[in-house]
Amino acid sequence: MTHFGVTLSQFIMEEQRRFPEATGNFTLLLNDIAVSCKMIAAAVQKGQLANVLGATDNENCQGETQQILDVIANELFIKNNANRGHVAAMASEEMDDVFNIPENVPRGNYLLIFDPLDGSSNIDINGPIGTIFSILKTDKKNPTEEDFLQEGTKQVCAGYCLYGSATMMVLTIGYGTHGFTLDPAIGEFILTHPNMQIPSSTAEYAINQANRNLWEPPMRKYIDECDLGVEGPRKKKFTMRWVGAMVMDIHRLIQRGGLFAYPMDSSLTEKGGRLRLMYEANPMAFLVEQAGGIASTGYERILDLAPEKLHQRVPVIMGSTDEMKIILDNHKVFAKEAGKEFTHQCKNYA
Repeated sequence: MTHFGVTLSQFIMEEQRRFPEATGNFTLLLNDIAVSCKMIAAAVQKGQLANVLGATDNENCQGETQQILDVIANELFIKNNANRGHVAAMASEEMDDVFNIPENVPRGNYLLIFDPLDGSSNIDINGPIGTIFSILKTDKKNPTEEDFLQEGTKQVCAGYCLYGSATMMVLTIGYGTHGFTLDPAIGEFILTHPNMQIPSSTAEYAINQANRNLWEPPMRKYIDECDLGVEGPRKKKFTMRWVGAMVMDIHRLIQRGGLFAYPMDSSLTEKGGRLRLMYEANPMAFLVEQAGGIASTGYERILDLAPEKLHQRVPVIMGSTDEMKIILDNHKVFAKEAGKEFTHQCKNYA
């Protein structure tokens, strides 16, 4: 395929040829998601001109204060997908329970999971934010929470839309990770970054250093060795880059290599981790692995985890293979010493 000028819809239709049994509903669903992201991008770009900045008086199901744009983004996703006949149900980080499609509306055989606006703390400072989504299949017409609890390996598609200096959508349907840039002149996402590959070696990492004293020993050991620079065992200088929005930190990682980590720390033990498995960890792990990287909790491959609940949290460490192998080796040694289970296996680490 010649990539110049290929729209998102054209790309998906070409990819759909891999599946002779396809009906076209998947392409239409991705179009609906793209429309939702375009609308969110327009609201983000207007900022305070449209009076969309600031916080509401409400908290979401995570106990976090909702920003006005959080609510707008969530409503746009529901509005553009609930009545189109392509999904059987939806789940959002901003909602307690599964969103059921109205009874009088046709429904498809897909489940749509989304974090409508990742990086909410960056909204009021005009920092990068984004939308994360994941698509699963179902044969149920009235799915319940249990139907959403599928391993990440069963994702049909995962992606994110980054609202930065340009609006970009990055997605995978299991055949590589591909980037599309929104051309505002024609209102279409155009394929600009085909077959994105994460460099195996890196000298960057993204992690919240404020939690350093709370990390487990294997993560502290890795960062300590990086911070020793050319005089240390790694023999090179590392740089920390931390935006505080997973979408932006992962996008940079996919573009030029690196490491993103929100590892387990002693303040998160009861919660199980910081990031949500279904809304953040699984879709990003799918994208990272399809781009040649590794995604782990430190002890298990993220995509192999069996979800226990819709808003489950997990530790997340993902990135370039060379760095991830060192981190996983650290965890493997620590697990043996501490009597913990280590099961991570994947194409790039066994």
